[in-house]
Amino acid sequence: MIDVLIGLGPVFGAAVLVFQWYAVIQVGLCVLSCLAAEAAFTRMRRKPVSIGDCSAVVTGVILGLSLHWRSPWYVAVIGSAVAIGLGKVVFGGLGCNIFNPAMVGRAFVMLSFPAKLGASYYVVSEAGLKVLTQATPLTLAKQTAADLGARPELWPLFVGNVNGSIGETSALAALVGGIYLCVRRTAAWQIPVGTLLAAVVCAEGAHWLFPTHLTAPHHIVTGALALGAFFVATDPVTSPLAPNGKLIFGLGIGTLVIVIRLFSGYPEGVMFAVLVMNAAVPLVNRWTIPRPVGGPTPQKA
Repeated sequence: MIDVLIGLGPVFGAAVLVFQWYAVIQVGLCVLSCLAAEAAFTRMRRKPVSIGDCSAVVTGVILGLSLHWRSPWYVAVIGSAVAIGLGKVVFGGLGCNIFNPAMVGRAFVMLSFPAKLGASYYVVSEAGLKVLTQATPLTLAKQTAADLGARPELWPLFVGNVNGSIGETSALAALVGGIYLCVRRTAAWQIPVGTLLAAVVCAEGAHWLFPTHLTAPHHIVTGALALGAFFVATDPVTSPLAPNGKLIFGLGIGTLVIVIRLFSGYPEGVMFAVLVMNAAVPLVNRWTIPRPVGGPTPQKA
């Protein structure tokens, strides 16, 4: 958990550079709410309080980074309570949950408060921050899908000088932190590689079939794909066990992200893609049972 928090450091730093103290308040509120929910729910179950394992902190940071800077305080609090309560504790606690807790909380508040988390809520002209006067890149892509001349520049998307959720503006920061996790073996490299590879193939194929102004590189550096590939999908509890299963898991997430972005009404698809593939993990584990050393176990006659 400490490694994950260290890996999230560059992402949080980039968020503070873009959104200033708004990012600190939003992420801090989610962390405090997750810690309080963890303590409350474990006491209700008459179990020892487990906030010392830092899992609630990680959930709070990822949830906070997935929200946008204008999210009302109650969205962060309710999302945190749902993430811990319905995403983890109801399954038995850390190590027993089948869905990523942060994405459970994010999905709940997005479906419950669509007016407070919709595309129009990201844009405000009086905040004093230039990037906030523009629509998010993926929303703009939906609005100008037929305008091939409206293709955004890759560098601002890669560095992070664009509007969006707090943690999804800088693909560079997510890449730096994600590489750290892979080097430390905290994250399995097969998952982000599979996710990004499938996203590139699907996005490039779709671009050839019906050209839009977003190419495969644009999809990779836009939105929460990099953040989700390295920090959300790699959760060891909710991902497959075998290396080839992890690769299949990543390929499924990358494919679903592009399908949702292109064919649904939502501009982003990382959250739903991760939750769908979380549900498929038991099946993937059955497909990818490792072969025992020396061959199959002999069966009795």
